[in-house]
Amino acid sequence: MKKTFYWIIFILVLGSCKNTTKTTDQLLPVETEKDVAILTSSDQEYSKADKIILAAIEAHGGALYDQADYSFIFRKKEYRFINNGDQYTYSVKQNKEIFDFITNGNFERYINEEPVELSQKKSDKYAEALNSVIYFATLPHKLRDAAVNKKFIESTAIKGMNYDVIKITFNQEGGGKDHDDEFHYWINQKTKKIDYLAYNYTVNGGGVRFRSAYNQRVVDGITFQDYINWKAPLGTPLKDLPSLYEQDKLKELSRIINENITNKKQ
Repeated sequence: MKKTFYWIIFILVLGSCKNTTKTTDQLLPVETEKDVAILTSSDQEYSKADKIILAAIEAHGGALYDQADYSFIFRKKEYRFINNGDQYTYSVKQNKEIFDFITNGNFERYINEEPVELSQKKSDKYAEALNSVIYFATLPHKLRDAAVNKKFIESTAIKGMNYDVIKITFNQEGGGKDHDDEFHYWINQKTKKIDYLAYNYTVNGGGVRFRSAYNQRVVDGITFQDYINWKAPLGTPLKDLPSLYEQDKLKELSRIINENITNKKQ
């Protein structure tokens, strides 16, 4: 089985290396012809929210996400995401023995390089945790998925900077276990990047969170940033969180810090 394990690793890495001869200058600033049409169209068919989100994706890395292979350390665990067009593999090495993979939506766990059978409940739990870490680390890349619903809320200011506010919800089909969560993103009108985000959730009694970005850095064309995670009283409207943040009325819960970010293609 060890040979099988190493063969899986080889295939994943080989797949991620396809088309690596394409230079940055050859890549479109956005990911598909449809995306280009949305950004350049004045047609009402394409919403203001669509255009703002696609501009944010472009600002954070754009088409570079499509052929990306990066690793990073989060809370002492080594994560990796490999994107090859519509194909992807996410992984986390929890220690020397435990290795989790999600390949195009399919979860697998290896212990001491041997595959293990898990209950559906445990598989879902571990897959959700892995998906969540990669989702936030690669924002706003996944906001162009078909299950994502986007709505422009307003333009506002936070600490003297101007922002467009986008509300994100998810379809039940393709939206994951927490498809009923609601997100707000505050996108800097000048840089087109996400400086703040907020969300509410219903599992485990529910909660409201606000995140402020810091330590923004660009690694070979893709933006990564860390976040301070703030807590608000249950039921607080997401649109009210920036005002509470400016008034220092939110409680800091944790910090979302991604370390040792490495482009595996270099």
